[in-house]
Amino acid sequence: MRTTFITKPAEIVRKWYVVDAEGQTLGRLAAEVAKVLRGKHKPIFMPHVDAGDHVIVINADKIQFTGNKLDQKMYFRHSGYSGGDKQTSLRVMMDKKPEEVIYHAVKGMLPKNVLGRQMFRKLNVYAGPDHEHQAQKPEVLELKN
Repeated sequence: MRTTFITKPAEIVRKWYVVDAEGQTLGRLAAEVAKVLRGKHKPIFMPHVDAGDHVIVINADKIQFTGNKLDQKMYFRHSGYSGGDKQTSLRVMMDKKPEEVIYHAVKGMLPKNVLGRQMFRKLNVYAGPDHEHQAQKPEVLELKN
C-alpha cells in the first residue's frame, strides 16, 4: 500500500541564492524569485509547507521595465485618514527606494496568509552589487530571460 509523502519541517534543507537583477525584467524576475521562496523548484514542494530557500537580489537599481511603465505605473498607499492617499510613480520609486519596487512585486506573487509572510521574510534586496550575506555562501541563481 502506498502512502502520501508529507514534508516535515525538520526534513527541509534551505539554501541561499543570489540573483543579479541587472538587465532583468521586473515581473519575470519577481516570478522566479517567488517560485524559489515558495519552494516550487524542489520535488518536496507542498502548498501548506514553507520549503523555500533564501534569496538575495542585488543591483535592484539596474532592473529593466517594458513599455512606458516608468511614467504610467503608480504605487498607492493610504495613511488611514480621510484624504490621506498618496500616489508615487515608478520613476520616483526607482530614484528613492529601488529595493521597494522588487519587494512589492514579489510580495504580490506570494500567498496572502501567515505562510506567505513567513516566505517573504527570506527575501533580501540590495540596490547595489554588495550584500552582507557572504557568510551563508550563496549560490548564483541563473534566471531564464
